[in-house]
Amino acid sequence: MQLEHTVRGWIREGSRVLDLGCGDGRLLLDLAASRAVLGYGLEIDQRGIARCLEAGVNVIEQDLDRGLGNFPDHSFDTVIMTQTLQAVRFPHMVLEEMLRIGRQCVITFPNFGNWRCRLQLGGGGHMPVSRFLPYAWYDTPNIHFCTVLDFEALCRSKNIRILDRVVLDAGDSESLATRLLPNLFGMTAIFRVTR
Repeated sequence: MQLEHTVRGWIREGSRVLDLGCGDGRLLLDLAASRAVLGYGLEIDQRGIARCLEAGVNVIEQDLDRGLGNFPDHSFDTVIMTQTLQAVRFPHMVLEEMLRIGRQCVITFPNFGNWRCRLQLGGGGHMPVSRFLPYAWYDTPNIHFCTVLDFEALCRSKNIRILDRVVLDAGDSESLATRLLPNLFGMTAIFRVTR
């Protein structure tokens, strides 16, 4: 999958990695095997925690909305948050904490500015539901609908430096359209940021 390939390419061999909202730990297992990282995951869902433990992933049960105060400054080389930014109550505060404890951060999120989302909302008058956003408005974990442009504006306002950006289309690949008009054609945004 292109998302994992991109993230893997941004992780230095043998580095210390924290994965926020790590789910079943699959990304950490991949990074341990392919990049020899020392990885830890944070997860709140009991099923995800159980799967991590079964797979041998170091996991801590923690609610990201309560902060990351249990980690000292610069304790990780990279802090990763894939497909979780839009589900936390205070994404800007979580991003600040990520940059406090990590030298660099990798963040991925669904781009709600995509033309398909716009069409469903503007044309049909309904919140978007798709393969990438499979939830109805009343049961979605997504509470902050973010676009590529919104995230870039947040980074500018917080003096966060964007090192890399890759935006993937519905086919899970980077294309000319997603490079030229990422906010319109991108389904998933992947950013690497630092201070």
